[in-house]
Amino acid sequence: MFENLHFWDVTIIFIYFAIVLWIAWWASRGKKGQENNSSDYFLAGKNAGWFVIGASLFASNIGSEIILGVSGAGARAEMPQANFEILAALILILLGWVFVPFYLRTGVFTMPEFLEKRYSKACRNYLSMVSVLAYIITKISLIIFAGALVFETIGVPFWTGAIITVLATGFYTVLGGLKAVIYTDMVQAFILILGTGAVTYFGLNQLGGWDALIDTLSEASLQANNPPVDQFFNLWRPMSDTDYPWTGMLFGAPILGVWYWCTDQFIVQRTLSAKDISNARKGTLFAGFLKLLPVFLFFIPGVIAYALSQKGMLNFSLDNPDQALPAMITGFLPIGLKGLAISGLLAALMSSLSSAFNSSSTLITFDFYKQKNPNASDKQLIRVGQIATIVLVIVSLGWIPFMKTLMGGGIFHYLQSVQAYISPPIAAVFLFGLLFKWINAKGAIVSLWIGFALGMLRLVAEFLSKEGVIAVSDGSILQILIDINFLHFAILLFIISTSILMIVSKLGLAQDPEQLRMVTFDKSTLNLKFKFSTDTVLTLILIAMVLLLWVIFSPLGIA
Repeated sequence: MFENLHFWDVTIIFIYFAIVLWIAWWASRGKKGQENNSSDYFLAGKNAGWFVIGASLFASNIGSEIILGVSGAGARAEMPQANFEILAALILILLGWVFVPFYLRTGVFTMPEFLEKRYSKACRNYLSMVSVLAYIITKISLIIFAGALVFETIGVPFWTGAIITVLATGFYTVLGGLKAVIYTDMVQAFILILGTGAVTYFGLNQLGGWDALIDTLSEASLQANNPPVDQFFNLWRPMSDTDYPWTGMLFGAPILGVWYWCTDQFIVQRTLSAKDISNARKGTLFAGFLKLLPVFLFFIPGVIAYALSQKGMLNFSLDNPDQALPAMITGFLPIGLKGLAISGLLAALMSSLSSAFNSSSTLITFDFYKQKNPNASDKQLIRVGQIATIVLVIVSLGWIPFMKTLMGGGIFHYLQSVQAYISPPIAAVFLFGLLFKWINAKGAIVSLWIGFALGMLRLVAEFLSKEGVIAVSDGSILQILIDINFLHFAILLFIISTSILMIVSKLGLAQDPEQLRMVTFDKSTLNLKFKFSTDTVLTLILIAMVLLLWVIFSPLGIA
């Protein structure tokens, strides 16, 4: 075990674990002379500041599966995948300015609870069920899988690494709840940035600088089957591209983004812990700036790994591109920094996994258990949340073998494609529910279930086709369903879900205006006057930076 590491690297990793566990222990303590209540455990006492919220949003999202997936995309010259990271900055603006005020005003603990306030209990139950399912197949199992890959690079067997990942993260999540999660996230975010930043710096240094990187890519492009240089640094692909067409990225990816960043318990729960709306909004903007870093900290190292392998300087195979970053870490980083970089990967892993544990246990506790036991004590709620975490871990470990079948395009492609099958109806119901009072509960629940059925049909058909269980005839409806690009499928599913939502709502009766006063746009509850403030300036700067990256990494910028 740890056969690829020096004594000092192993020491740094153990120090990292000790710091994280100490922070979790500190955060788990109740107020002096008091035990933690359910608000402390599930929403960190609703006392978090903008810095903690922003760092936690970033760290929760950037798991090992994101790092390995985006760096693997760099090695495969698939920069459009990095667009998901850049687009997130814009969606976080939407979260802070549009969605968060409603969530904090209503005082909800969970997103399904908000959906009940806007629509009905049936909508709440649907979102609770789908969210827990999504955590199992797109978050917890995938994070455990990616973490096990990280451990493999340092000489630890896959399943041993998976178990270590679960035990270490589950321990402090069960111990301290969201308060432990967001404060450990804050530290882990900066360990992650330092560790991956070191990989980028030393990787470029190994090649001889940026110009040497471009020269190496140019030389490699002359060989058969190797991508041209501009393909490594171009965010936009033609509409005919089978994986990431520009139409899918520009119109489909934001649909996934609205679901993930604005309506998913996994992310939004961090903003629910804010002291007030101002801290929540500043936290989302801070996270938006941090989300611009993955292009340079994850994607570029993947490109560097490809260049190093072409020069014979790195033992790395494109047969498994998701190993690009770990290969660089173990291949040439100096003693000490290697331990720091691995700690960064583990930080990303543990922060995302702990967030998934806490969010899913919150859903199970409040949207299932408390509904049936409304008089349950805080102690009972916390205990149910802890037991739920343990059960979810076991189920997620069982999903890993099935997940491997669907992961032909790499970790990141798997993650985004599955989300494309789940997210469109939820995004439609939340977004249009805020905008239009005439959208009603019947329209919402019909749209949600039909959208879910269509998404699951695509997922199951894709799985059975790849396994060879079903034969797909050329030109058949089933073949069209399977072959359509997943981002284009997300657009189509969003249009279908929205159409059903609006048609069924128009055919039914409007809901009570008093019930909708706090959960829809209303002049009597919202101050719609424009105010020039620090938040406004930060928002404009963030938008300008996104646009600048889009220009730099485009055919125009490359030229």
